[in-house]
Amino acid sequence: MKSKIILIVALVVFMILAGMPLYQQRNFEEKIITGDSVVDVFKLSKYFEPLEGTVQDTNVYELKGEEPGGKVLIIAGTHENEPSAMTFAFFMVENMKVDKGTIYIIPHFNRSGSLGTQAGGGFPLYYDIDTEWGEKVFRFGDRGLQPLDQWPDPDVYVHYPEGQLLSYIDSRNTNRTWPGKANGTLAEQTTYAAMQMIEDEDIDIVIDLHEAETMYPVTNCIVVPEKSKPYAIGTSLFVKGREGFENHVEPSPTGYRGLSHREIGDYSDAYPFLFESPGAHLDQITAGKTVDLIVSGIDPFIMEAEKKGLLFVPYDENGFSMDRRVGQHSSVFQELMSQWSKKNKDKEVIVEVPKYADIVENGLGYYFKNPDEVDEDLVYIE
Repeated sequence: MKSKIILIVALVVFMILAGMPLYQQRNFEEKIITGDSVVDVFKLSKYFEPLEGTVQDTNVYELKGEEPGGKVLIIAGTHENEPSAMTFAFFMVENMKVDKGTIYIIPHFNRSGSLGTQAGGGFPLYYDIDTEWGEKVFRFGDRGLQPLDQWPDPDVYVHYPEGQLLSYIDSRNTNRTWPGKANGTLAEQTTYAAMQMIEDEDIDIVIDLHEAETMYPVTNCIVVPEKSKPYAIGTSLFVKGREGFENHVEPSPTGYRGLSHREIGDYSDAYPFLFESPGAHLDQITAGKTVDLIVSGIDPFIMEAEKKGLLFVPYDENGFSMDRRVGQHSSVFQELMSQWSKKNKDKEVIVEVPKYADIVENGLGYYFKNPDEVDEDLVYIE
């Protein structure tokens, strides 16, 4: 009897010790500093009240210029294991100056996914950016909502309203549940709230930020439906010519439902764009899934794959660092605003923010302030 009690106590202690890191990550507070152009911070439930109080009731940052113009929604964190998206959102909230128009930024669209890493994936719980004042730490998340927040998964996910049959795990993927459903799952309610926001605010452009494997053809690109294609083509050509990095345009498939770049265009007047940057840490063939791999993008096995012609991006010993990935997102975004503004003078969007070359030269850490040394009213918790 005594040995059984000892065994039970040991098991309980082991479970507590094993669960503590996951509990700490789920409660880890990221700090984001609002820049001069931020005029308001509110919750996504502003557009769909049932989301209020849930883990998915995420922050929305509103940046506004002195002159009215077009309206843009930037969504990061759709897939929380694609960290250049979230890092870019933090960078933009803190550093972007909006001269004309209004820009809304959601750093953690799938906030549930940011609160736990991929089970069995071997990924770290956090990644960090070096700054002059220390390390700026971010949570490293998972692709879908955490099972703690949405469970159980169906045997087959039936997309609403098209009825297409998708993988069971896509029920927790906020890039498979557009345009959403008011009385649906938490993931469907999240995309429904975003669609309500797009309609209520009369959003012109929606940008969904992502990363993809170097061995996957839809990477280093802009994915668009037909109506967004002219803007994307001009953007891609100009960034390749002026800024010296590869980028191309991929068409949004008409027969694959639930995707942001398909459903937003079909169910609203907004023009959707999905940005993909190359995230080597997502490839299956890499060495250990370390913080260094996530931030530097350097991996010896990816290098070997490049020599064998197996990659869909140019890759060398410099890898695809977080600086490069965020820099590419920044330059592609700014060129898209330029292409849009040329054709829509009544809805111009004019911004000022560092581009690819400056970000790569200075490093991302150069652009992040110490949250402990700024006015506390400027600091928000993610």
